[in-house]
Amino acid sequence: MTHQPVAFFHAATSTISYLVWDEASRQAALIDPVLDYEPRAGVVSHAFADQLLAAVAERNLHLIYVLETHAHADHLSAADYLRRRTGAKVVIGEHITSVQAHFAPIFGASDVAPDGSAFDILVADGDRLALGERDIQVLHTPGHTAACVTYLIDDAAYVGDTLFMPDYGTARTDFPGGDAATLYRSIRKILGQPAETRIFVGHDYLPEGRDRNVWETTVGQERARNIHVHDGVTEAEFVARRQARDATLAPPLLILPSLQVNIRAGALPPPSEGGRVFLRIPVTVT
Repeated sequence: MTHQPVAFFHAATSTISYLVWDEASRQAALIDPVLDYEPRAGVVSHAFADQLLAAVAERNLHLIYVLETHAHADHLSAADYLRRRTGAKVVIGEHITSVQAHFAPIFGASDVAPDGSAFDILVADGDRLALGERDIQVLHTPGHTAACVTYLIDDAAYVGDTLFMPDYGTARTDFPGGDAATLYRSIRKILGQPAETRIFVGHDYLPEGRDRNVWETTVGQERARNIHVHDGVTEAEFVARRQARDATLAPPLLILPSLQVNIRAGALPPPSEGGRVFLRIPVTVT
């Protein structure tokens, strides 16, 4: 079987969300949806998420899953908004518990139990979810974070931040729970799929020499041309290159608001007694 997802590019965060469905049953899944957030004004809005919902409605689909590849550090997830609007189940890798255990105390998020219960379905390596007559297979692909998963649907792999387009490379590994050697092994697991397997990436940042955003490649193209991890690059070479690159990177602009929302499956923190919602900024004094 094969399918063609509808891709939605969120320009403010260079994120791609995907809509996948089964023709026979009309059951659908959204992968890595984005909640709009304006950090200077502290405004959350839903224009992008509503665009996703409109696409579901236009095709007469029934949204049953929101699939998160990991707890993102560069955008707020719209998973909870979509869940409340549609009843869809929010799915994430079972190792989200370690991410919650690390970050909930940092943000004073006492409402977040580090057991994954903010999500509806926790999946492990090898698990399968039914999407009508289609099958969603889960690969645990840590390295960027401890909880990263790849979703295999038909001949397509939705890899989140693990891999990017061949001319951009691979994900950073300097977040808590990240590890360059682990990422290398996860990538080799993905690239062990048949060469014609399509890969849909979670972000596209324009590298020098390219002026158009793209997000679909193949296992064969990644093995031949990925600038960080093409065939012939050893684990030691990759780790050295990845760690050197990570040492030059600033934290993502939205890392602080994103993580405290995304460990809650995209829900905002509970309102204060006055009814206001606050995001916390932990401060380090040096």
